[in-house]
Amino acid sequence: MERNIRNSAKALVIRDGRMLAVKLVDSDGEFYIMPGGGQRAGELLPDAVEREVAEETGIAVKAREALFIIEGTDGEDHHRVDIVFLCDCINDAGQASHPDQNQVGYEWLPIETLNKAPLYPSKLRRPIMNYYAGKAYPTYLGNERMGDPEITD
Repeated sequence: MERNIRNSAKALVIRDGRMLAVKLVDSDGEFYIMPGGGQRAGELLPDAVEREVAEETGIAVKAREALFIIEGTDGEDHHRVDIVFLCDCINDAGQASHPDQNQVGYEWLPIETLNKAPLYPSKLRRPIMNYYAGKAYPTYLGNERMGDPEITD
């Protein structure tokens, strides 16, 4: 079966020691993902992340540099490549106009306990904590497959 590759631009927005996360609820309970989504044809990745964050949270951001790349080859109809951009919060006075399926809102998660939070892909947890603490972190995080063990270190 031939599968397409889908680029997804995600946002790391940090404010007061917390990171912005989209809150979802499904049959397994509550969990979080980074705001962002699929890149459209002809759209640059920084533009995609700014658009997606505004649609999902109502928060206006400005994309800066790309920090992380993580892939997802399983569990979806496509092979997903997530590029995570550090973003500055410009204005958070809006409301979501196109929330994700199962989205119930957004929250600011404390970075100091991110390794224990239900944030997915879980391989992002420690690198985000290390970035925030000024420690070394990898840029390419590899593939996170359905059923991989939780990364909580």
